[in-house]
Amino acid sequence: MSSILIIDDDPALTKALRIGLQARGYELHTAPNGATGLQLAATGSPEVVVLDLGLPDMDGIEVCRRLREWSGVPIIVLSAAGDERRKVMALDEGADDYVTKPFSMAELEARIRVALRHRALAETGSQEPVLEVGGIVVDAAARQVTLGGEPLQLTAREFELLGFLARHADKICTHQVILREVWGLGYGSETNYLRVYINRLRRKLGDEGWRLRTTPGVGYQLSSVEPSEDA
Repeated sequence: MSSILIIDDDPALTKALRIGLQARGYELHTAPNGATGLQLAATGSPEVVVLDLGLPDMDGIEVCRRLREWSGVPIIVLSAAGDERRKVMALDEGADDYVTKPFSMAELEARIRVALRHRALAETGSQEPVLEVGGIVVDAAARQVTLGGEPLQLTAREFELLGFLARHADKICTHQVILREVWGLGYGSETNYLRVYINRLRRKLGDEGWRLRTTPGVGYQLSSVEPSEDA
């Protein structure tokens, strides 16, 4: 039974989520504010956190930031319709996904299943070979990326995105293909996900960030060829 932590101060919503998700076989824990949520996340080791961005004691984005200081647990944020700026901010602070209110139980459960699947892959690893693209080395089995021999600290989703691009190095991967293969079926239009994660990867790659190239309106490419060698 998978353990889900809901951090939300709306008692009607948390009651509905408890009833709906427990009926689907999940173990539910709830917190009415950010401080309690962080405490339960630390002591209960949930497999997925569902986090409302509008909390009474602190901004949900701050909760996300603090969680990411010590935990890689998948985070699905709940946000108001039309609040694109805060959605992107949450993703930039380490959230894995978001659901816009109002949402259906089926939609939320689908996002939870995707998060659990990615968590399982992260824990079991894979039998894929070590991939090297220039100075970037992706070790799928060890779930580790090194740059010039130094390890990079990546979230699970950042690792999956970089790994996918590395498997298709020097090829342009379209937005739709990346979303389907990295985020799962049902994703295809959330190109803002990619923009946020590509920017995060570029920052972590530092001087090597140029390897993640953008083809406007089409997709992204992990290149093995330095700019000075392009012709």
